Amino acid sequence: MRKEDLKFKLVTDYQPAGDQPEAIKQLIKGLENKEKHQVLLGATGTGKTFTIANIINQTNRQTLVLAHNKTLAMQLYIELKEFFPENRVEYFVSNFDFFQPEAYLPSRDLYIDKDAKINQELDMMRLSAMNGLMLRKDTIVVASVAAIYASQNPEEYGAVFFELKVGEVLSKKELLGFLIKTGYVRNEIETVRGTFSANGDVIKIVPSWTDQIVYRISMFGNEIESIETLEPYNNKVVQRMSLATIFPATSYVTPEDKMKTVIENIREELKNRLTELRTEGKMLEAQRLEQRTNYDLESLSEFGTVSGIENYSAHLDFRPAGVPPYTLLDYFEKDFLTIIDESHMMIPQTRGMSNTDYSRKKNLVDYGFRLPSAMDNRPLNFEEFSNKLKQVIYTSATPGDYEMELTNNKFVQQIIRPTGLLDPIIEVRPTENQIENIIEEILKRREKNERVFITTLTIRMSEDLTSYLQERNIKVAYLHSELKTIERTTVLNDLRKGVYEAVVGVNLLREGLDLPEVSLVCILDADKQGFLRNTRSLIQTTGRAARNASGLVIFYADQVSKAMAETIDETTRRREIQQAYNLKHNITPKTILKKISDFGIDDATRKQIIDITKRKANAAKDKKDKIIKQLRADMIAAAKELNFEKAAQIRDVIIELEGQ
Repeated sequence: MRKEDLKFKLVTDYQPAGDQPEAIKQLIKGLENKEKHQVLLGATGTGKTFTIANIINQTNRQTLVLAHNKTLAMQLYIELKEFFPENRVEYFVSNFDFFQPEAYLPSRDLYIDKDAKINQELDMMRLSAMNGLMLRKDTIVVASVAAIYASQNPEEYGAVFFELKVGEVLSKKELLGFLIKTGYVRNEIETVRGTFSANGDVIKIVPSWTDQIVYRISMFGNEIESIETLEPYNNKVVQRMSLATIFPATSYVTPEDKMKTVIENIREELKNRLTELRTEGKMLEAQRLEQRTNYDLESLSEFGTVSGIENYSAHLDFRPAGVPPYTLLDYFEKDFLTIIDESHMMIPQTRGMSNTDYSRKKNLVDYGFRLPSAMDNRPLNFEEFSNKLKQVIYTSATPGDYEMELTNNKFVQQIIRPTGLLDPIIEVRPTENQIENIIEEILKRREKNERVFITTLTIRMSEDLTSYLQERNIKVAYLHSELKTIERTTVLNDLRKGVYEAVVGVNLLREGLDLPEVSLVCILDADKQGFLRNTRSLIQTTGRAARNASGLVIFYADQVSKAMAETIDETTRRREIQQAYNLKHNITPKTILKKISDFGIDDATRKQIIDITKRKANAAKDKKDKIIKQLRADMIAAAKELNFEKAAQIRDVIIELEGQ
């Protein structure tokens, strides 16, 4: 199908400010000069997303924005959707609320079947992203690492789109047959996505990619008399159309004639693999594989699909062994632009996906649970991923070694905050009497209604320090990795409200910790070596105090390490640039005002959730089920309102409750 040649239109009341204009100019120049890799070194709060929006608007290319977790991806999606309300802005992440991959543990002779709960809203948005890329040039897709996992051949997917036109001659039988072949299921009772109903000469199609409309096709004999879109529940006519495009109901759809060939190829592979296993004396594995595969083949032959169809993706795509799978990246046009947000986190995550998947699949193949071709249902390895990218802009406050090496340590700088906020002052203080010094600093902030982050190197140190501060009548909480999402959210909200004066933790680098009330960050053992005390981590941790006009960071150390010196130099450099800008434009820095949100969960419900998560699995089951039901409804409502950050938080709470 021909793509609509539409242009991006940036809608905003703001103009680029600070060093945004120069950053935009330099990055666009790099793109025009065909530079494949560019780095945008953007400090927290400098408006990196606004800069990227301006670049997309001016270059007018399909754009992939990669983020290292769903929450960050949602934030970017919402921001870009607000910037480009007239264009296609899509969201593509894993469509599971919960996912336990199929696995086999030889040491325990334990087979773990695939267990997953599909989030219908996310599944809908994935299909919408694929459809948008197939149809329109003015498309932005915000995606997680899910973008490098196997998907259907875009040519095959595009081949099963079809258009319905008023006046077209088409028998009802042909239309219904085509719907079934493209993944739709007949359902005369419920209005469920990916279904259709047929009553007399009226056919209703519930699209798979949206829950906002239903198509009503009225036939007169073998001619399409009218096409209307209806509101799903009250059947009110929204629009009368002369043409409607119907997309597949699922992301994997194979035409019937090709499916016969696919089945024969699978049978041939099974025959060869059984010979190998029996020759090696692996009779149990051979029997297991024969039973499982024949069951799948029956299902494929009868219904055109099967649970775990992705394990046959190589056959469905007619790909030789070892050839990389098709992914979301293959749906983009040849000159697409890639933005890798928080690249210092996203790049290592992308590197790690392939090896983890390989080791799990190899056990399944070796022990007769899957055919060898299942190994080709995999994420791209890092080399394959990087080769598919055309031009890339890496954005981070602390770019990683990989992207800096690609650009010969050159970067485009964006460190001026239009708000005027400065990077925090850094002081180095001795370790002697450090805890007493921290208590003094907390008491100073108590008077000003400000908060404190304290970071240690070990869990035990964090626990001991928390206990000691509590004995000294400091209102303090311990933030650790095993804390449930709802409890973690509660701790941070209570810190903002003043229930706590300080939070102690080991790793305070995670997203969601940029709290404007925090004016002091204390880093113990700042001179030690390791991941949490290297230059990149120290700069990131220092940034936790950058949302407050009185931001201060204290390094407690007996010597100044190289990482400390580099952090101090970089922070000082950024402060001086910001101060000069503020002086020139007569700006007085002010602390950011940020609404305190409990993500839509009321206090009573939150307390019940926390109470239940601390009990055993069989405790308060009725009450727990009731809360889960209500939370699920809240999650769906939040997703429909495009409040995906709230929906993600509620989703995590549901998963935790169901796992008890």
